[in-house]
Amino acid sequence: MIAVSRFWHDARVRGGLIQVALVLAVIGFILWIGNNTVQNLQARGIRVGFNFLDRSARFPISESLLPYTPQDSFLWAYLVGLTNTLWISLLAIVGATILGLGVGLAGRSDHPLLRGLAGGYVAVMRNLPLIVQLLFWYALATTAFPAPREAWQPLPGVFLSQRGIFIPSLPILTLLLPLTAAVLAFRLLPRLRWLGAAAVFAAGVALFGGPPDIPEQRGFSFAGGTRLSPEFTALMLGLVLYTAAFIGEIIRGGIDAVARGQWEAGRALGLTDRVTLRQIILPQALRIIIPPLTSQYLSTVKNTTLALAVGYPELGLVVNTVVNQTGQAIESLVIMLGVFLTISLSVSLLMNWYNARMAIVTR
Repeated sequence: MIAVSRFWHDARVRGGLIQVALVLAVIGFILWIGNNTVQNLQARGIRVGFNFLDRSARFPISESLLPYTPQDSFLWAYLVGLTNTLWISLLAIVGATILGLGVGLAGRSDHPLLRGLAGGYVAVMRNLPLIVQLLFWYALATTAFPAPREAWQPLPGVFLSQRGIFIPSLPILTLLLPLTAAVLAFRLLPRLRWLGAAAVFAAGVALFGGPPDIPEQRGFSFAGGTRLSPEFTALMLGLVLYTAAFIGEIIRGGIDAVARGQWEAGRALGLTDRVTLRQIILPQALRIIIPPLTSQYLSTVKNTTLALAVGYPELGLVVNTVVNQTGQAIESLVIMLGVFLTISLSVSLLMNWYNARMAIVTR
C-alpha cells in the first residue's frame, strides 16, 4: 500500500495516467457515436461508405475551371468544387493583400483626408458581417446593372449587365509565358524592376499571344471573352474588401512597430521616404506582420464557404447538393473537413516557412 501511495503521489505518473484515461475516454466516445450513427443510417436504408463517389452526379454546376457535365461522377464534382474553392481563395488573398497594403499605408499617411478615408473604410468593413456584405454585393450585381441589350460599356470590349461582367480574354499560355518572363525581369533588373517587368510582359504578349477574344452582344447575352458571373463578382468583392480591412490594420501596425529611428537613419543617408519604406522599414515590419497575416489568409480560405449564400459553386455548395441527392452526409462532411484541414495546414506551412526565412538569425 505504501508503494502504491508513493506511486500515485508522483506528479508525473499521476499526470500520465490521467492523460491516458482521457484519451481512452475520447476514443470510446467517438466509437460509440460512430456506431450509433452507422446503426441509425442503416435503419433508414442509407448505406454507409464512399461507393457513391463512382456514381453519376446528375446535377449541373453553373461555372467551373475544369470541364464538367452532369454525367460525371460525384468524385469529379467534388474536384470541380475544390478547384473553384482554391481559385477563389487565391484571387481573394492576392487582391486583399494588394488592397490591404494600400489601406495600411494610407492609414499612416500625413494627409488627414487620406488617413480619415482609410480609417473609415476599416471601421465600416470590420464591423459589417461578411455574409451581409456578400448579400449586398450580390443584390447590387443582379439589380443595379441593366439588361444585356442595354449593357454599360465603360471600356472597349468590357460590358456590365445583369448577366455578369464580360471582359476580353487571352489563352492561359499567352499570359503564363510573358508573366514568367516579367517575374524574371523583375528579379534580374533591380534598377528597372516595375518598368522592366511591364515592358517584358507587354513584349511577350505581343510576340507569343494571338488577338484577344473580345465579347460581342448576341441576342439576350454575349458571346466570346470571359464572363464574370454575378455570384463570382459578389463573392470576390465581399472577400477582398472585407479581408483587406484586417490586412490593412495588420500592415499599419507592423510598420508603426518599427522604431522611428529607422526612418531617421534612412533620411540621414539621403534616402527618400519611399525608398526607406521599401528597403528598410518593410523588411523589418514583415517579421511582425507575417504571423497575424497567416491567420487572415486561413480565415479567407474558410470564409469561401459563405459562397453558399450567393450561389457560387465552391466545395461547400457542391457538398450540400451531394448530401441532398444521396443522403451521404457523414461521408461528404468528412471529405469537406479533410480538404479544408489540408488546405489550412498547407497555407500555415508555407507562411511559417516564409516567416522563418524573414527571421533574424543570431549567432
